[in-house]
Amino acid sequence: MKFILQTFFKGLYYFLSDASFRTFVRLSVLYGSSKRYVRRSISIKGAKMEVADAKSFIWQYYEIYFKSYYDFKANKKNPLIIDCGSNIGLGLLRFKQQYPEAEIHAFEADDLICNILNKNIAANQLKGIHVHNEAVWIKDETLQFASEGADGGQISENNEGTKSVNGIDFARFLQRFEQIDFLKIDIEGAETQLLPHIASQLHKVDNLFVEFHSYNGQTQHLNEVIAAMTSAGHRIYIDNVAFKNSPFINKTGKYGMDLQLNIFAYKQ
Repeated sequence: MKFILQTFFKGLYYFLSDASFRTFVRLSVLYGSSKRYVRRSISIKGAKMEVADAKSFIWQYYEIYFKSYYDFKANKKNPLIIDCGSNIGLGLLRFKQQYPEAEIHAFEADDLICNILNKNIAANQLKGIHVHNEAVWIKDETLQFASEGADGGQISENNEGTKSVNGIDFARFLQRFEQIDFLKIDIEGAETQLLPHIASQLHKVDNLFVEFHSYNGQTQHLNEVIAAMTSAGHRIYIDNVAFKNSPFINKTGKYGMDLQLNIFAYKQ
C-alpha cells in the first residue's frame, strides 16, 4: 500500500504521513497567492516568524522542514554551526529545535532582512546566536549589495540600486575554529568565488551545504565549486532545484538562472 501511494499518489501520501508536508500545504493555501514582498507574521510549530515575503518563506519551509536539508547528526549537545545567508532565521529556528545548546554564527548581508532576523531571534528566545550583518567574501572590503526584498539579495558589480555592505575575509574568520559541525552557504552566486578561497579550511567542516547558482550568460564555475568542496575528502550529494524538461531546448531556465543546485558534502 505504501508503495502504491508513493508511486501514484505521492502528494497524498506525504499529506497523510508527514506533518511537515501538511504544514507546507496549509501555508501554500493561506499565503501562496499573497502579494510579494509584504511583511507579515506567520506561526509555525509553536514559533512566530516575521517574514519579508510569504512566497519565499513557504519554499524555505519546504526545504528546511519537509525536505530536512539542514538536518544533521552531531556527536555533542552544542555543535558549532555557521550559517551564511541566514535570511529571516527559519534555518536558525530549525537548528535550535534540533540542538538547543548549539553555538551559531549567522551572517546576513542585507540590513533590512537582518533587522527581521534579529526580531525573530528575540521573539522566539533563541540563545547562543551571534549575528553578523556582513557579507562573507574573499577579502575585507566594502561591497555593493542589491537587495531583492526577500531571499534573493546578492553582491553586485552594478552600482545602480545597490547599497554598501561590509565584506569580510571568510577564510580568516574560519581560521579561529578547530572544528565546525555544520557550514551552510547560500549567498546567491558569490559561492563561486568564496568556495575556492576557503578550500584550505574545509577539512574542519563535518557537514557542508552549498546552494549553487548559475546565471544565464555567465561562466558556471561548477567544477571549481565541487573541487573546493571535495578537497578535504568529503563525499557529495547533489539535488537539482531548478529541474526543467527538454534542457537542450529550454536552456535559459527561470529567474535568470540556467542551473540551481543544492550540494551536500559530508565526512564519511
